[in-house]
Amino acid sequence: MTSTPEPVPVIAGWFSTGDEPTLTGSQCRECRSYFFPKQLFFCKNPRCTSRELDEVALSRRGRIWSYTDNRFAPPPPYVAGDPFEPYAVAAVELELEQMVVMGQLTRGVDTDALHVGMEVELVVEVLDVSDGVEHLVWKWRPVASTHASGAIAPGGNPS
Repeated sequence: MTSTPEPVPVIAGWFSTGDEPTLTGSQCRECRSYFFPKQLFFCKNPRCTSRELDEVALSRRGRIWSYTDNRFAPPPPYVAGDPFEPYAVAAVELELEQMVVMGQLTRGVDTDALHVGMEVELVVEVLDVSDGVEHLVWKWRPVASTHASGAIAPGGNPS
């Protein structure tokens, strides 16, 4: 009998899993600045001296600020699937937090399908399975939009 692999985030504490995953950040109680990854000891805003930070779930949706593709496996300590598959990367602006977060796009999303300003949402995807563990990573996925034709296309590209 085959057992189901245990799902485990590749980086514990950086994101939640489930139906509506979020990145886990922090917010300064004094200046209200947001940070990702979360800060534990002090506010990184150079104009603030506070050490009071709250853990917060960051926005699940944002807009592509910039993007490119990665055709080479990253060096350690970064984690890549084995065998390595090229992937698209986007800098995504989170409006509420007024910050930009880098991340991979989901499998099958090519840079030809992307454009600056495209809305994306956070999802969790399996990176690989080894030793009975399903390693999970967070990624950005284009949000489907409806066109005048009624067809749904990823990220606002006409169908």
